[in-house]
This record gives sequence, structure tokens and C-alpha cells, in this order.
Amino acid sequence: MSQAHAILRFVRVAPRKAKPVIDMIRGQQVPMALAMLKHTPRHAARVVEKLLRSAVANAELKELGDSESMVVSKAFVNCGPTYKRVRARSMGRANAIQKRTSHITVVVAASERRHQTK
Repeated sequence: MSQAHAILRFVRVAPRKAKPVIDMIRGQQVPMALAMLKHTPRHAARVVEKLLRSAVANAELKELGDSESMVVSKAFVNCGPTYKRVRARSMGRANAIQKRTSHITVVVAASERRHQTK
């Protein structure tokens, strides 16, 4: 099975907020996945939609077929580095702020349509 992928690294979305969006599109047909992402009111959905479009463009460059017949075969999120910041608090204290990042990978594959014989 031929595949094409796109990877977005160091994106400023926490992994725990990106995982539900990624889980939603895994295994879906590409047009259905794009429609779901377009109507999902989360910041991570915009990022994943752009990444999915990039993976489809990579697949079309590899001549894997039409985007209508592709499937999101793999999609996952890994933790990136955490940016550590400090916020001033009362009485001279400080609190740590952790800004988490993600590495997101989307793999699309040409779906193999099976013909049923009667």
C-alpha cells in the first residue's frame, strides 16, 4: 500500500488537546475527515486540517491517486519540548507556567476498493 505523510513539529498546541482531534479523523476517508475538521470548534482542528491538506498534496505529487479516494491510515501526536515560563505572584513569589508543544504526524494512503462478486 503506497502512502504519503506530513509532519508538523513544535506546534504550540498541547498534546492532550490535539489527541481528541487526531483520534476523530484516524481511519476516515480524506473528504470526510476534512469536513469534520472544518466544523470542529478547536484550535487544534485548524492545525490538523492544514497538515492533512499537506499530506494529500504530498500524495498527489507521488501520484497515489485522487484525494477523494484516499484514507487517513495513521495519525498520531507526540509530545514536543515544553517551554518553561514564570508568572509573578503576590508577596514576591513566582509560579511556573508550562507551555506544551506537540509533534503531529498524518499519513494518508490510497484506499484499495474491493469489488464484491455476486
